[in-house]
Amino acid sequence: MADDEADDDALLGPQGREREDESPDARFYVAPRMVAHIDDDAIREVTALYRTLLAPLSPGGRVLDLMSSRYSHLPADVPLAEVVGLGMNSDELAENRQLTSAVVHDLNAEPRLPFDDESYDAALCTVSVQYLLHPVAVFRDVARVLRPGAPFAVVFSNRMFWEKAIRAWRERDDAGHIALVRTYFAAAGGYTEPELVVRLAQHPGWLFGGGGDPVYAVIARRV
Repeated sequence: MADDEADDDALLGPQGREREDESPDARFYVAPRMVAHIDDDAIREVTALYRTLLAPLSPGGRVLDLMSSRYSHLPADVPLAEVVGLGMNSDELAENRQLTSAVVHDLNAEPRLPFDDESYDAALCTVSVQYLLHPVAVFRDVARVLRPGAPFAVVFSNRMFWEKAIRAWRERDDAGHIALVRTYFAAAGGYTEPELVVRLAQHPGWLFGGGGDPVYAVIARRV
């Protein structure tokens, strides 16, 4: 863990992991938030991306939904053998009908995942990467639990619980967020060169500077 923290500090800077609310995450997430976090157009883009990514696994794929909550935004027309949600609030996870099982686990307290080596065919992290205090450790352990060739898709927008996002994320724009996630993969090791997917919610509100949520994905595969 000490080596991982040194990697994170080198990557993010000495204050990069600071948050406006430094209280324990278990306290912050004790109350369920039954919200989708991104708008309907963005959700459709995420679902379309996951359809493309996960269809080759159907119907036997085993998927890890990392930092999961009430919604996973998975395509209903792509059956999967198992979708395991790992998140912070048991009520939110219980309401997520796309999960076949769920685990309450605080990655900021313990970055190591409670799963066996090479046990998943894909991993997803949807609009939550901005909260990781130990991104290198988490990305490294995701590689451990993925089978060779399995994708890890990190999807994000510019929406967040501001007080719980790390400083390194809050102080960057969308291009900076893309670059930061790419460096997480590189620093963790064990992945192919990431590919960037920019999927923009093309509705009038976004086109004319309105409130639409842009969606980005950085995807790499376990080597």
